[in-house]
Amino acid sequence: MKTLISLLVLSLGLAAGSARGAPSPAAPSAPAASRAAWMMHFNLDWNVAGGLPEKALLVSLQGLANRSAPQLYIVHPPQFQWEITGPLYEFYQRKHGVKFTELASADAALAQFKSCARGYVVWDPAVAASLNVAFTLAGLEDALVVTAAQIPLVERHGLKPIDDLRGRYTGKTDAAIYQDAYNRYWARCAKDRIMLMGGHAGAVRMPAMADWGVREKMFFHDLSANPQHAEELALNRRLLGGLTPGGYVFGWHSYGKDTEEQHTTLLSTYGLRMEGLHNLPNLSFNCQFTFTPGFKFVNNHQVARDARLTAEPKVYLAFVQSDSIGIGVWTKPGRGQLPFAWQVTMNWTEFSPAALEYFHESATPNDYFIGGLSGPGYMYPNHIPAARFPGLMAQAGELMARLDEHVMEIMDNSAADGNLGNTDLTKETVDRYYRAFPQVIGFINGYGPARTRDLRGTQPLISYDYYIDPRRPRAEVTADLNELIALNAKRPYFLLVHVRESNDVNSLIQVTKQLEGPVAIVPVDVFLKLAASNQTYTTRYQDPDDPKHFKGY
Repeated sequence: MKTLISLLVLSLGLAAGSARGAPSPAAPSAPAASRAAWMMHFNLDWNVAGGLPEKALLVSLQGLANRSAPQLYIVHPPQFQWEITGPLYEFYQRKHGVKFTELASADAALAQFKSCARGYVVWDPAVAASLNVAFTLAGLEDALVVTAAQIPLVERHGLKPIDDLRGRYTGKTDAAIYQDAYNRYWARCAKDRIMLMGGHAGAVRMPAMADWGVREKMFFHDLSANPQHAEELALNRRLLGGLTPGGYVFGWHSYGKDTEEQHTTLLSTYGLRMEGLHNLPNLSFNCQFTFTPGFKFVNNHQVARDARLTAEPKVYLAFVQSDSIGIGVWTKPGRGQLPFAWQVTMNWTEFSPAALEYFHESATPNDYFIGGLSGPGYMYPNHIPAARFPGLMAQAGELMARLDEHVMEIMDNSAADGNLGNTDLTKETVDRYYRAFPQVIGFINGYGPARTRDLRGTQPLISYDYYIDPRRPRAEVTADLNELIALNAKRPYFLLVHVRESNDVNSLIQVTKQLEGPVAIVPVDVFLKLAASNQTYTTRYQDPDDPKHFKGY
């Protein structure tokens, strides 16, 4: 069957002039004043027995060096999960006038920044948790974290021992280690933020976000949210309960202990916001820059907020890529050839303004930014306390207004396991979103496929019908989508597709050419306006008889 692919919004009969090009500053700005900084190149070796000790030393140094000014920046290889450190390095030079000097070794970095540290603390590579305790001490005592083998290096630069964790925690459980750290250090740590330095575990660890925790004097840990680890969970709850309401949990859960779903559910019950991953680099540098003079966020809206569209009897398909822009495929070929929505980590307005400006500056007319994930940070809304929901969503609304975003993306995997299971929203949660966001065009929901749908006034809530795993062969993706099109014969059919990070746009172009139509591929704001015009989908929420949690939680 011949495929009808509508890639131009004007073909849908929108008013002329509704589409905008890539964002640009509101007015020309003067060249930025020159400032000096230093940079280092990291490789991909994060092995405990290999490159980790030197990287741990350097990120602790980075956190201290960047306390008073943005002085040290790390560029990671393009294969690193956060692929934008190179483009941002160029952006800082071009837009902020930063003149970087490269430091080629740890020895050179210590020579430059040794005055930022008062001494060092020794961690034990045989006791994994000791590194997190050392990072906590680094922030509180202005110390570098080192192994025994690195002591001669730091002492050559005049640094003295502050503490030595060797032997203190040998043979002890993580629960006992972090309880000791809690007793010793918690009272002095920041209370509006905490560092969950988990992620990679075992032979490879990747604490690239540690510079931020050191700079901000956070408590570091990787305590489990798995009920099978009762002692760790109990202490974890005590830590979360001691944070300021609406505070931040930076980092990521331990891949060796629990799941993303378990930890996000846990922190959401305290009304806290997740900002990750554990390997998100350079926040201690990025946080010290504002937007360039004259810059204003102008999104690529393809339809006015109050516009009314009429859906035709066809299949409307929209692509959305979440998981934060920086770990997607923004820098890879093909972007701009299909309408794509990108979920923005809205709190980067505070922690990484330059990154957000870079994305908006480099957007094509087919790139559209949406708010998420679930609020002013990653959380599961089915578990946010009712008393804290309005305040959190008011913050999200303010951030969306600043970022010129008209669509909110919601995700609650508390009753799912990865991409399988129940990802639906309760009616109570949906009611809260409609009350909190009267200004948005609509909502999208899920990660894997979900069944929650609604339409209130002109605001639809549409869940994903399909999830594209980057490992799934494109021929199978094509067959899956064509099967969904055949099964949902009532037209119009609104097919919302979640594109997992690392799916490149080029591979999806071939998929779209083989869809059995009529199919119109449209921007997500157009998609939601069309979905509001003809509710061929069933209003549905999480059923009270549905499972409340995935197995094991």
